[in-house]
Amino acid sequence: MRLPEELRPLLEAVRRVGRPRLVGGCVRDWLLGLPSKDFDVEVAGVDFETLHRVLAPFGSTDVIGRSFGVIKVRLGSAEYDFSLPRRESKTGAGHRGFAVAPDSALSDAEASARRDFTINAIAYDPFASVIIDPRGGQADLHARRLRHTSAAFTEDPLRVLRAFQFAARFDFTLAPETAALCRSISSAFSELPLERIWGEWDKWAVKSSKPSRGLAVLEETDWLRHFPEVAGLRGTPQEPEWHPEGDVFTHTQHCLDALVSLEGWQTAAVGRRRLLTLAVLAHDFGKPATTSRAERRGTLRWISPGHEAAGGPLAEAFLGRIGAPLDLDQPVSALVTHHLVHHHGQRGEFTDTQVRRLARKLSPATIDDLALVMSADSLGRPPLRTPETFELINQLRLKAHQLSLERTAPQPIMLGRHLLALGLKPGPEFKPILDAAFEAQLDGAFTDEAGGTTWLQKHLRQEP
Repeated sequence: MRLPEELRPLLEAVRRVGRPRLVGGCVRDWLLGLPSKDFDVEVAGVDFETLHRVLAPFGSTDVIGRSFGVIKVRLGSAEYDFSLPRRESKTGAGHRGFAVAPDSALSDAEASARRDFTINAIAYDPFASVIIDPRGGQADLHARRLRHTSAAFTEDPLRVLRAFQFAARFDFTLAPETAALCRSISSAFSELPLERIWGEWDKWAVKSSKPSRGLAVLEETDWLRHFPEVAGLRGTPQEPEWHPEGDVFTHTQHCLDALVSLEGWQTAAVGRRRLLTLAVLAHDFGKPATTSRAERRGTLRWISPGHEAAGGPLAEAFLGRIGAPLDLDQPVSALVTHHLVHHHGQRGEFTDTQVRRLARKLSPATIDDLALVMSADSLGRPPLRTPETFELINQLRLKAHQLSLERTAPQPIMLGRHLLALGLKPGPEFKPILDAAFEAQLDGAFTDEAGGTTWLQKHLRQEP
C-alpha cells in the first residue's frame, strides 16, 4: 500500500511502543483499486497515555474520545486517526447504546470482530507488508458481496443503512444471511438519529457508482417501508410502449444508474451531485397517486397526468424524512416539478420568454441541472432509446446558452437606484414597480439598462 510520506514517521514512532495496523476503509479501497483517502491506524500493545505522548511532537493532536481510545493527529490539511483496539457491548437501545472499552491486548482477530462488514475488517501491517484478514474480507471483495462479521451486527441498526450506501458505492450485493439479519431489526429504524440517517443517504447520493444497488438493499431488507415515497414506486404500473423496463421503481433504478454514468454528474462538485441524485430519485414520486387506466387514441393505457406537480411536495416530505438540509427542498422540488417541460407542446421551439421564466422557477437549480435530470429520465427506459427526446433537451440547452442562462437564473436589470435616478423618493411603491419591471424584462421588453430606463419612464407615465 502506498502511504502518504508524512504518515511514515508517525508509524515508525508508534512502532517503537506498539503494533500499528492500517485498518478500515483505506485497506478496503486499496484492495478495490480505488484511491485511499482516510488512513486510520489501530495500535495494539500500548496504553493511551503512551500513544498520545509519542504522537504529540508531530503536530496538533485532539483526544476526540479518550473513552474510545482515539487520537486525531493533524498534519497540515491532513488528519489521521490513531486508536486502540476496543471491545463494545450493547447497553441500551439505539445507535449510541454501547459501552466501549479500549483493550490494547486484543489480537487482530478479536479487534476485527466489532467491525460491521468483512470488507471493512481487513487490516494491513505497513512494515511487513502483510494483509491480515481474519474474517474472509478479501473473498467477499472478490465476490463483490457485503457480509456481516458477527451476530453483533444486529446491535447497531445504522449498519443496515451503511449496507445500503456501500452496495451503491461499490456495486456490491448483500449476502442472504446478512439480509436476513437486517430484516430482523427493521423495527429498530426509529432508534436512529435523523442526522445519522442523512449521513448514509448523503454518501449514497454523492458517492454511488450504481445507486440502484442501494435501493435493492433497502427492498430486500424490508427497510424500504421506512421511506414510503420510494416504496410507493414499487408496483406502480407504466405503459409498456413507453416504459418496457417495468414499474416505476425499476424505472427509477435505471434512471439513477444512467445519471451517474453521465459526464455532467461525474465531473460535478459534491453539492451538485447530491442535488441531481436526489432529484432523479424523486422525479416520479407523484406517479403512485396519479396513475390510472384510461383511453388514449382508442387504446387503454396507463397514464399519470400531473405527476410532476404532485411530486414536488412529496419530494420535500421525503427530504425531511431523511434529514436532508433545508436548502435542498426548493431546487429538488423545482427539478421534479419541471422534469417533463421539454414534452409539453414546444417540440423544441422554446421562446426566450419561456426559457427565462423556466430558469427563474428552477433557481438555485439550473437549466443544465434540469437537462441532466431529463437525460437520466430518458435513459431509464431500456431497451427503448428516443433520439427525439435528446433533440428536445439539446434545443432547450442551446436556447439557454444563447441567453447565458444555462447555469444561472435571470437577474433584475432595474434596481432601486434606477428609480432614484428618475426622481422617485424611496417608499413602499418601489417594490411593485420593480416587480413589474422584472416581469417585463422576462417577457423581453428590454435587455439592458437603457431599455429598462425607457420602459420605466413609459410605465410611470401610464401608472404614476
